[in-house]
Amino acid sequence: MYIFFFALVQKNTPTFHNLQELRHSASLATKVFIQRDYSEGTVCRFQTKFPSELDSRIERTLFEETVKTLNSYYAEAEMIGGQSYLEGCLACATAYIIFLCMETRYEKVLKKISGYIQEQNEKIYAPRGLLLTDPIERGMRVVSFFHGRLFTAQNLGCKCDEKSSRCF
Repeated sequence: MYIFFFALVQKNTPTFHNLQELRHSASLATKVFIQRDYSEGTVCRFQTKFPSELDSRIERTLFEETVKTLNSYYAEAEMIGGQSYLEGCLACATAYIIFLCMETRYEKVLKKISGYIQEQNEKIYAPRGLLLTDPIERGMRVVSFFHGRLFTAQNLGCKCDEKSSRCF
């Protein structure tokens, strides 16, 4: 397993109020990459080994639960069933024009994954000063975590309970 760790110097950090702006400033933060797991072939799956760089930032169980959930969503997206078969037949019959009018099952699951990542950032990662990025943004090669002063609940405009570190 390879985990790449980069630390960059931060200069004049502005105050941010939403996750979109935080993503743009992520290049100023420390990065931890979780690599794809190819032990079971080319199925989209990420390693669940906890990186030592996140040791003081988040509990091991929360990290593993997030990666396992992502892995299960990607397994769901890649399942071949009746709906996938029907989409393929319709695509061939319409010279792929059908995809201008409808989303594929795969695209629907990718949107579900994006929503899950957004929810995890708001509820779990942002209050701890972390930002989880969608693997689709990195070509499905890695899950990346950014951490630094930029990623706090206050910067997201959230109010947090100090005891539970939960945003509301």
